[in-house]
Amino acid sequence: MVALLLAASSSFAMAQERRDLVVGVADLPATLEPGKELSNVGTRVNYSIFDTLIRRDFLSAEGGGGSALVPSLAASWTRLDDVTLEIKLRDDVTFHNGAPLTAEDVVFTFSPERLSGEDALLPEGPAYFSVLKEVKAIDDTTVHFVTKAPDPLLEQRLASWASWIVNKQDWLEKAETDGGVPMFPVGTGPYMLDSYKADESIRLVANDDYFGGTPTAASVTFREVPEPSTRVAGLVSGEFDIITNVAPDQIGQINSYDDIETRSVVLANSHVLVYTVTDPALSDVRVRQAMNLAIDRQLLNEALWGGQAVVPNGHQYPEFGEMYNPDHVGLEYDPERAKALLEEAGYNGELIRYTTQPYYYLNALPAAQAIVEMWKAVGLNVELNVVESFSGVDFKTLQVRTWSNSTRYPDPVGGLWNLWGPFGGPQRTNESWIGTENLARFNELGAVLESTVDLKTRQDAAWEMLEIWKDDAPGTILYQPLETYGVAKDVNWQPYTFYYMDLRPYNLSFAGN
Repeated sequence: MVALLLAASSSFAMAQERRDLVVGVADLPATLEPGKELSNVGTRVNYSIFDTLIRRDFLSAEGGGGSALVPSLAASWTRLDDVTLEIKLRDDVTFHNGAPLTAEDVVFTFSPERLSGEDALLPEGPAYFSVLKEVKAIDDTTVHFVTKAPDPLLEQRLASWASWIVNKQDWLEKAETDGGVPMFPVGTGPYMLDSYKADESIRLVANDDYFGGTPTAASVTFREVPEPSTRVAGLVSGEFDIITNVAPDQIGQINSYDDIETRSVVLANSHVLVYTVTDPALSDVRVRQAMNLAIDRQLLNEALWGGQAVVPNGHQYPEFGEMYNPDHVGLEYDPERAKALLEEAGYNGELIRYTTQPYYYLNALPAAQAIVEMWKAVGLNVELNVVESFSGVDFKTLQVRTWSNSTRYPDPVGGLWNLWGPFGGPQRTNESWIGTENLARFNELGAVLESTVDLKTRQDAAWEMLEIWKDDAPGTILYQPLETYGVAKDVNWQPYTFYYMDLRPYNLSFAGN
């Protein structure tokens, strides 16, 4: 009994000695269901609550910007044949509710009713996992993933968004009272939910039974602070240990202090605009092409990002490796050609409304203001519409809106196809890209892209899709933003090229501890 009391006392003392980490963020997710809140604000929080079977390695040189894969909940994985992947689970993992991780939890996580079926409760899930034919438990620690066709990216899918593992029993019990989809399912991650205050804060506490080692912070609180200047003030005062979405013009100010600094990465993400092609003012493809040609992206980069953002070569990223097309002419600036296209289209001053939120994406509002003027300069009649939130807004009614596109895995399937294909918002729910003559061909090529392992076949399909997306102009890329964090210097933490905020022990420690 004395030994037990001493052990409990020691454990309590250790928890008390650990630091409480406070993070100032621009926004908070509406739910912590990891397959539903697939957003920058959601994955930032959920990455500490849940684990995937396989993890992308963002830290080591061998990681190649997150392309390499390492074990997480899976102890190992093996391709048994062209369509079957065998996963062997760790046998030392428990969920936050104390239940052991089993193969049945994995099967449920990827089940058709929750994630992978056409009528899945989590509607974004099929964009990632409609390739699955079956997920079956062989025994308590062995799972077979069987795809409908050879899938070159299955391992990457299991390491990416929507693939965080949930506890089956907990999920189903909470779903009964939460309208079918639980707001707060439990995970296996290094931190677990302590409190959720909508539009205010989310507090997580350490999961000391974490299989990846004892968490280095006693708790992590994400506090919603929409105003960038207020976040900076909180960092300076010591209220926050980390802040997100630091504007380039604030970098110098933060770095002038002795105890705080900035840490920046260019994201594998692009800020984009989405056009509703069925809107009468935008139904002529020449008008949309003119809008794209009228945007001076390099000027936006210099003016808003100090030249530190990246204007990519179309809707693709160099991390695609052999699937990247260096010869693609993606984003051009040619205002004279834009004017000619508008005249050719017979554009007659129809109003075009550009809708954006002011703070959700860093620099979204100044970028919108500048783009509106660029469009006016070529003869477009444009009006800026600023809304505090897109919550409850019917995107079908928006002519132009802001969005961002992260590459979910280092391949065109994880970018252009995942986001703009049949399961992506512009086709599936928002219906902003429907009815054009090129869309059927785009979808045909995407089906080829994700169902063959032949490199040349995949390249041909992906590169033709790039051309279709550019020519059909259902939207456009602006730039890959520079993501800058303000960080207390005694916090040892490295940001990633994803919105993941990795607070596991290997990526979070405190000076002097």
